[in-house]
Amino acid sequence: MIAQVHGEGTPLIVVHGFGVDHRILLPLEDMIQGRAWQRIYLDLPWAEGADDTVEQSPRELADAIVSEIREIVGEGDFAIVGNSFGAMIARHVAHALRSQCLGLATLAGVFQANHALRQLPEPQITLHDADVLERAGDAREDFAGIAVVHTSEALERFQRFALPGLRGANQEVLERLRARYTEAPAPEAEAEEPFEAPSLHVFGRQDQVVGFEDGPALRDHYTRGSFVVLDAAGHNVHLEQPEVVGALLRDWLDRADTAHQVASAQLLGVE
Repeated sequence: MIAQVHGEGTPLIVVHGFGVDHRILLPLEDMIQGRAWQRIYLDLPWAEGADDTVEQSPRELADAIVSEIREIVGEGDFAIVGNSFGAMIARHVAHALRSQCLGLATLAGVFQANHALRQLPEPQITLHDADVLERAGDAREDFAGIAVVHTSEALERFQRFALPGLRGANQEVLERLRARYTEAPAPEAEAEEPFEAPSLHVFGRQDQVVGFEDGPALRDHYTRGSFVVLDAAGHNVHLEQPEVVGALLRDWLDRADTAHQVASAQLLGVE
């Protein structure tokens, strides 16, 4: 499932969302440049060129990714970041491998698998520019259907990072998983203890896909968690507010580094 690997250091596993591929998260390269983390981007089974690993439900897929990450990191430490559907998988991985997971981050994460139960805001475009939509060409429908910020920069990022994955996705695999979408892990409900490593959860206030309320409702489960709702941001929050999201991700990685150093020092002290 590995699509790309960048840098050196502690593994940072990167998991994309439903219907796109790893390219939607490549903006993280600019956001966390210079940090001692090796970014390992995964492609899920519907991604263009990826093998269909025949999982029948999101839970089966999440369990398969736990096994994949065990092979990648062995007994070593790692952190993980997931976007949208990938955030649900990232949370499952972080809980399953909590003794090795130094940190968890979610961007516009799915916290409620049942679409009918999601708390969604009223549709709102925070910046509308008809000229930008005209320049979108054949990407207009896809862009306008999800973007809440219509700027040249947001369009360029969408066309570069999101659109290729959307157009190259294996629809047969997506339909198979969509049919059992609600059969997804709910790690917070299933875990016996709260998640204590540093975490970050970023939401777009105008996100009409997953909303921004279901995640913060679980804030007590994440004892070292930052929950941030960004205005003028929809489901592609990291494409519409890259500077703010980048600052938040850097802060999260710094917190994960510090927590790991403290824990290592305490362990050495005990020995």
